[in-house]
Amino acid sequence: MKDHNKFLAALAQDYYLLDMSIGDIANKYQISRYLVNKYLSDAKAEKIVTIKISQQLERQIDLENKFHELFDIENIYIIKDSDLVNRENETLLNFSANRVLQYIKNSHIVGTVWGGTIYDIIERLPKEKIENLLFTQFVGENRKYNSQAGSMRMVQKIADKFSATYTTLSGPLYILNNEVRLGMLSEIASLETMSAASHMDFIFCGLGTIDSVKSIPIWNKYFRQIFPKLNSGDIAGMAYGRPYDINGNFLNTSHDFTFGIDLQTILNVPHRLCVVKSKFKSHATLGALRGKFFTELIITESVARKVLSEI
Repeated sequence: MKDHNKFLAALAQDYYLLDMSIGDIANKYQISRYLVNKYLSDAKAEKIVTIKISQQLERQIDLENKFHELFDIENIYIIKDSDLVNRENETLLNFSANRVLQYIKNSHIVGTVWGGTIYDIIERLPKEKIENLLFTQFVGENRKYNSQAGSMRMVQKIADKFSATYTTLSGPLYILNNEVRLGMLSEIASLETMSAASHMDFIFCGLGTIDSVKSIPIWNKYFRQIFPKLNSGDIAGMAYGRPYDINGNFLNTSHDFTFGIDLQTILNVPHRLCVVKSKFKSHATLGALRGKFFTELIITESVARKVLSEI
């Protein structure tokens, strides 16, 4: 009985939270559409699912159109604000998980990085076996070892969700010595990951700030060496491990000590999705939009309005 209730809960989550269709759920669990509908009814009868009618959190279509005009971004989704912040974040994360899942199902090689938002999105993805799927790191580890949202853990965590393979990059995010960095990239331990990363179909990630970099002791200690000739005040955000300004220009192209795939290869990946839920990242969001770093952006209404106020 306990296992059956867990099954009903998993099936209901796929339908109500991840917006999977009846057909997709039937294929996932290898059951008929009739049984899917029956189990959804059973979940309500057993009080595993309770339905509460309230004001729906919707997308801000007018704002989305405004962003299309201003930034010429391929896909922009702006989630309407709610009086309840936790509920707003849940809506954003569930919507993002659904979008990520759609891309994953149409990809062979998927790249991701670290971050609390990415961790939360992966938590909301269903367990499902997908053939011929590989997850890969494409930059080194950020060394935030006291967090569950470290880079290597992310690629392992999401691969487990889909019974897929994964490959990691055994090295830190930044390596100052050019010979060491290039040598490590050409070592046999890195070749599989570098090859996979150079053929990624899809990347999903969040945006960082300079404070997120400085929160890691080793990067804070050697900040001036990692980003020579940079003024911290010029840095609007961090994308793919690299700093950029409010106008969407990467700032360290002549002194890029990032260990991993080169920036141009990353920007050539056909689908690059970014999720931002904090209005404190409005500068980072504006710079990323101007630089066209992503093909798809999912943000809250409060982030969107803060961005517009700063143009």
